[in-house]
Amino acid sequence: MVIKMIDYGNLMHDAMRGLIQSLLQDIASAGELPGDHHFFITFDTMHPDVEIADWLSDRYPEEMTVVMQHWFENLEVTDEGFSVTLNFGDNPEPLYIPFMSLRTFVDPSVEFGLKFEQQDDDEKHNADIEKLPIAEAPMHENAKEKEKLTTEAEVVSLDSFRKS
Repeated sequence: MVIKMIDYGNLMHDAMRGLIQSLLQDIASAGELPGDHHFFITFDTMHPDVEIADWLSDRYPEEMTVVMQHWFENLEVTDEGFSVTLNFGDNPEPLYIPFMSLRTFVDPSVEFGLKFEQQDDDEKHNADIEKLPIAEAPMHENAKEKEKLTTEAEVVSLDSFRKS
C-alpha cells in the first residue's frame, strides 16, 4: 500500500476522540467527576446515530451543548460513543452521543478544550474519493492563507501554553 499523503487532521481527531473515550471510561468507573471538573460537550444533533428525545431535537435542530457536572447517571462508554442520563429542568433524559458527532469538548475548571473541525458532505465525499495535494485542491475562501501556512510552518512548544 502506497501512502500519497498523511492525513494529520483525521489522525489528530481520532486521537482526541480516544482521549475523550478514555476520560469518560474513567469517570464511568469512578461514578463521579473528580474535584471541580465539569464538561461542556457540544455535538451535532443531526448525526444519524445521535439518540435524544424528540423535544430536545426539536429545540436543538443542529447542535446542542450539554453539561456534565454535579448530576448525571448511567454513563456507559463504548468504542463508538457514550450514553448518559442528564437532568433537563428536573426531567432526566437519556442521551446517546457518538464520538463522531462531537464538535467541542471543554473542561473549564482546568482551561482544557478540544474542537473538532467540521467538513460538509461534499468536502467529506471528495476527500474520501481522492486525497489531493494542497496545490491541486479546489480553491476555497482561505486558499491563499492555507498555502502560506504550508510553506511557512512553525514549531510551537506546548510549554508556552501551560499555566505556571
